[in-house]
Amino acid sequence: MEAKTLFDKIWDSHVVKQVEGGPSVLYIDRHFIHEVTSPVAFLGLEKRGLKVLRPAQTIATPDHNVPTINQNLSIKDELSRNQVEMLKKNCANHGIVYHGLGTEGHGVVHIIGPEMGITQPGMTIVCGDSHTSTHGAFGAIAFGIGTSEVEMVFASQCIMQPKPKKMRITVNGKLSKGVTAKDIALYIISKISTSGGTGHFIEYAGSAITSLSMEARMTLCNLSIESGARGGMIAPDDTTINYVKGRQFAPKGEEWDKAVAYWKTLKTDDGAVFDTELVYDAADIEPMITYGTNPGMGIGVSKSIPTSEGLTGTDKLTYEKSLKYMGYREGEKMIGKSIDYVFVGSCTNGRIEDFRAFAAFVKGKKKSDNVTAWIVPGSQAVEKQIRAEGLVEILEAAGFELRQPGCSACLAMNDDKIPEGKYSVSTSNRNFEGRQGPGARTLLASPLTAAAAAVTGVITDPREFLD
Repeated sequence: MEAKTLFDKIWDSHVVKQVEGGPSVLYIDRHFIHEVTSPVAFLGLEKRGLKVLRPAQTIATPDHNVPTINQNLSIKDELSRNQVEMLKKNCANHGIVYHGLGTEGHGVVHIIGPEMGITQPGMTIVCGDSHTSTHGAFGAIAFGIGTSEVEMVFASQCIMQPKPKKMRITVNGKLSKGVTAKDIALYIISKISTSGGTGHFIEYAGSAITSLSMEARMTLCNLSIESGARGGMIAPDDTTINYVKGRQFAPKGEEWDKAVAYWKTLKTDDGAVFDTELVYDAADIEPMITYGTNPGMGIGVSKSIPTSEGLTGTDKLTYEKSLKYMGYREGEKMIGKSIDYVFVGSCTNGRIEDFRAFAAFVKGKKKSDNVTAWIVPGSQAVEKQIRAEGLVEILEAAGFELRQPGCSACLAMNDDKIPEGKYSVSTSNRNFEGRQGPGARTLLASPLTAAAAAVTGVITDPREFLD
């Protein structure tokens, strides 16, 4: 019997039809939707006189355009308000469960799925959002799709996709003090670049990976797309099973036992072949910070900005343009550079463990006067947990204010925009020009590194404050 990878096992079991010399027709178990990429897809259905084929397998929530204060009031921006209202209307017309603003199930789409137990091992999961790769942390094939593909899933519960190549990235050893899953991800992307994963689906393996919590695994898989990969995944284990157990939509009773028995088969067979294999040592990773305008332009926080030596032509010009946009120079140290904003949240780092880490760091300290901080939970459930654990009191004593759930300053599609020229240490996933607002300068980092910057007002190595 041929040895198969984890990816092969799930993909092959979901192929409805294989087009000869072409793509697979892939069955989709879960379809998440939000207000930005769904309106045109719904309109396409209506033009063809179709309904959503299996509405029970679709889950909706508004997240990109929503404000993170005064969510009880009407959304001020007309476009944002219309998109949110249209999502609600479309869901009602097609019998789709809608988790609206202020409701118990509301939150960022890639956070509510796992916390409700909707995301499970062995599934195929899609959403009109590139960071759908988050769900791969459960041992699922999860990837972002375009608007026309959203319509395809609505109409057929299937999608046509070419089968990606397979990559395994192994990180062995023990993570050092102050190093998080976010740092692993930024380290890998800095090594392979934003195109190094193109055409591949990544499986993460090794002792440093299996030691991660589920929330940390979600952070790592979330950023897979930033290496150009189609998605990322981690084989389910006891950590996965214990996380899913007892959640609202998790299997119950005998169905649970059957599910667990299946989930335990979801691992790469000995001798299975990957198209690409990469191995890293956890000891080589330190807290990371980006200095440029893509997630691959990252370095250890104690390091200096690389020079353009060896670069030629367009590569050199692009590198110089990036540094000019950021207002940085080759060879400069990152430590000590002034910052203006700190954002903690997004589908990358908007879970309870992220806020526990941030709160633990700032406890007994004070936010720097020159820093504006947006602390944004990824869901109503996360916000509730923050309050229940007494983290709000810690944050407020240190000069921080908790906002309401949403994508917030991850992207410039709501009120939380970083002003032109200002520096933002962000726990989100992208640092492209204008990503957080026109002219905004974004530095990607972990919640720990963001906390250190928030209390000092400058880029700081968080390890300086850790026991």
